[in-house]
Amino acid sequence: MARAFTEPKLIVASHNKGKLVEIAELLTRFEVETLGADALGLPEPEETGTTFIANAELKALAAATAAGLPALADDSGLAVDALEGAPGIYSARWAETANGRDFDFAMHKIEMALHQKSEGQETPVPRTARFICALSLAWPDGRVDSFEGKVEGSFVWPMRGKNGFGYDPIFLPLGGDMTFGEMEPALKHAMSHRADAFEQLVAACFAGPQI
Repeated sequence: MARAFTEPKLIVASHNKGKLVEIAELLTRFEVETLGADALGLPEPEETGTTFIANAELKALAAATAAGLPALADDSGLAVDALEGAPGIYSARWAETANGRDFDFAMHKIEMALHQKSEGQETPVPRTARFICALSLAWPDGRVDSFEGKVEGSFVWPMRGKNGFGYDPIFLPLGGDMTFGEMEPALKHAMSHRADAFEQLVAACFAGPQI
């Protein structure tokens, strides 16, 4: 059984501004103050795990131990079936350039890889894909509870929309007609991989009052 969260403060163990905003918005209905890892001067640990959950737990435990407060960490990414699940846990690394992370560059890399896979074939390779999100809630005593959410969809090209962050402009959720990059935040939050994982977290851990 997961541990109930009733603390007044929670560290969001991420340096990604988009994730910080999204997680803070998901937590607005609870009486909890969120603190970003960057604002607290907490370093980013090396992500050495081989799964989303392993990396989320690593980040959450590092922040909770360093700050002496409960910490919530996210590890998420895009898995494209035709690329054997890539970029997957390496989604952020696919965006690395000499000038920092560039997700437009990463999205072009995926499109190029799919184009190369389709060359010489009678039909293009399928573009089915999913976003996966692991959320881990860790405590200074080493306790950690983890949850994984998913949203199915497809990789579309060209990029569509300026909302969201990361790979949102190329992800079309199953049955939808707008990419995550075209959606207003509230609509995305209602169906995203992070929302799926978050609702599992809430059901298991957040027994405190809601506003």
